Amino acid sequence: MKRLLPLIGKWAIACLAVTALNPAVPLRAQTTTDAAKADGKAFGRDKAAAAQGAATTDPDASRIPNFGGVPSQSGYFDDPDRMSREAASQATSSTGYRTMRDSMDRRARFAPQDLDATIARSKVIGGDPLSYTSGMGISGSQGRCVPLPPGSGTAGRYMATCNTGYTATQETRNCPVALVAKVEQRQAYGYYCLPASGDPNAVYDCARYPAPQCRLVQSIPVNICDPSFGCTSFTINEMSCTAPIDGATPYTVTGENVVTTTRDESQCAGLASDSTCQQDTESCTDSDPVTRIVDGVSVTQPCWAWSRSYTCAKFTQAQDCQALETTPGCNLVREDCLTDEPCRTWERVYDCPVPDQPATTNQFICDGDVYCIDGSCETIEREANDEFKDAVVALNAMNQARREFDPDNLTLFKGTRETCSSKVFGVLNCCKGKGFPLIPGIQLLVALGCSREEMLLHQKDAQGLCAYVGTYCSSSFLGVCLTKRKVYCCFESKLSRILQEQGRQQLNKPWGKPKTEQCLGFTIDEFARLDLSKMDFSEVYAEFTDAARLPDELQATQEIQQKIEDYYARARQ
Repeated sequence: MKRLLPLIGKWAIACLAVTALNPAVPLRAQTTTDAAKADGKAFGRDKAAAAQGAATTDPDASRIPNFGGVPSQSGYFDDPDRMSREAASQATSSTGYRTMRDSMDRRARFAPQDLDATIARSKVIGGDPLSYTSGMGISGSQGRCVPLPPGSGTAGRYMATCNTGYTATQETRNCPVALVAKVEQRQAYGYYCLPASGDPNAVYDCARYPAPQCRLVQSIPVNICDPSFGCTSFTINEMSCTAPIDGATPYTVTGENVVTTTRDESQCAGLASDSTCQQDTESCTDSDPVTRIVDGVSVTQPCWAWSRSYTCAKFTQAQDCQALETTPGCNLVREDCLTDEPCRTWERVYDCPVPDQPATTNQFICDGDVYCIDGSCETIEREANDEFKDAVVALNAMNQARREFDPDNLTLFKGTRETCSSKVFGVLNCCKGKGFPLIPGIQLLVALGCSREEMLLHQKDAQGLCAYVGTYCSSSFLGVCLTKRKVYCCFESKLSRILQEQGRQQLNKPWGKPKTEQCLGFTIDEFARLDLSKMDFSEVYAEFTDAARLPDELQATQEIQQKIEDYYARARQ
């Protein structure tokens, strides 16, 4: 209570002051100091009673101004993790959360090799900054510009391939085949029969003398005439059988020589059973004389011996992937079988950076340019516009879409299917393409077997106009691919190629099989679903920047400043 008294006194003074300043409050006549003191004491007693009551009364939520009960957030006191769970469940429907996520998704991203190159250049400048900046001259005409150290990063990449598996060396092997003739003595039983007796079960019907046990010797026509019955004609067959016929009596039993011939292929059995060998040709090597005496019997055959040839393969393990395996930055993407099962030839596909090109010295770091007119000097600050490249790419993409729109099929960015061939594990390769400079001896490659169309494809691919689709085997032998063809889709511009490659990834629309891919364009609906902001166009930024580069700015500003000085010089005359 002692602590409340000073506070009560202050309330009293404040209330008196308010009453005095507010005309709406009626004033009593205060003619003497005692009356005023009495009035203040009465007011203080009223307020003291109210304060004492508030201090001695138990707290009550209903007496707290603007308090509407226990807030729902008090449930977090016992379960703090509940707040994070509820926030996660409401994140997807929150406008603020979606705005934040969209901003993160559209944020610019840079390739690690570009960042490493920039950091490396920064370290070079930081190690000796005075080599790249200098103080202003006393004349104050302009600052000095020093070329930046060349960058080591590159944005271009290409698909490089190599081969692994087996090589097959072909060789021709020959083996002899001989004709073996044998003469055997055996009994021959002669019978006569009627070709159509009317009774197949009769002993004289020819149906009782089937082949190969019996053979027809000759057919004998018979004519019989009788005065009582007239004349009749029929045929009797003379048969020779190797064994007696049940129920029939032979008209003759004689001995005869039977000649049998067989081909002796025993010396070719090994090659015939070898799965790596294929039979090619067989030629007669002994045909004179055609008639020979075998066991006292003359035997006539058109050929008595042959030479049979086989083409056989010898498999040897081979590969030419050492260079790509040891190239920094090359990553194995996949391994494709080029032949049917059992597969003996595979192609490995690597994603590699384009080899560094000769650096250009067209980037500089400069002091602030200082321009002086009539003794007054100003430093010109320069600010880079990092949105220029994105704007140019977007405009060029729209312009490219307009030029390549096919009104007949309602498609965009259609490519052209082009192919080139190369020997597997061979020297001649007409498919070097991107990442390899076009050798000057193009006529030599054409003379060795590369077509002019393949050389043109090499140039297009080296310029970044072609996307690699895949490879298929065009000729093989016993499961070993001898020649393969690489398939590309080539486009009108590098921008079109990038839109196709990265657009297909967004649409989950991979290239088809190399033998059937036709390089079709996007439909209007597919193109509308592409998000260009998520594509990497760093490969074309430099081209757009070079195309939009202005004349030498420093030289232009010098000429402008000189013209201004000349103007003032003429004015002073």
